Amino acid sequence: MNHSLLSVIAGLGASLAIGLLSFMEANLGDVALLMAPFGATAVLVFGVPDSPLAQPKNVILGHLITAFIGVVFVQYVGVTPFTLALATGLGVSAMLLSKTTHPPAGANPILIMLSGQSWGFLITPVLIGAVVIVLVGKALNMLQNKYAS
Repeated sequence: MNHSLLSVIAGLGASLAIGLLSFMEANLGDVALLMAPFGATAVLVFGVPDSPLAQPKNVILGHLITAFIGVVFVQYVGVTPFTLALATGLGVSAMLLSKTTHPPAGANPILIMLSGQSWGFLITPVLIGAVVIVLVGKALNMLQNKYAS
């Protein structure tokens, strides 16, 4: 497939994934399924799906690890300019050490700490949102491969 068509398909995939999360969030009541870093995740998952940074392990665990760090800081350490910086640095190091680097997840500690999130945030939106994006990405990739042959 040519670059222009792949670019349009990537944009449609990103729209589908974020739209699905948005629709689910709007219709499931008091459940958060969207967060800003997912926009950047969609760029990687749909735009450069073969990148190591866009692999399911990286997307899901990268988001979970950094979100966990953010919640730990909210719950037990506190939020100051210093702890925001420290939590972000710890998130980067943890992803690199665990080989789950996913750059959009680097924003999670900041987002979580500034909005005062609790443990439930790890499930919704972090885990469910990341899994939905990965699944839509895999489905789109399978369709592309099927029709590209």
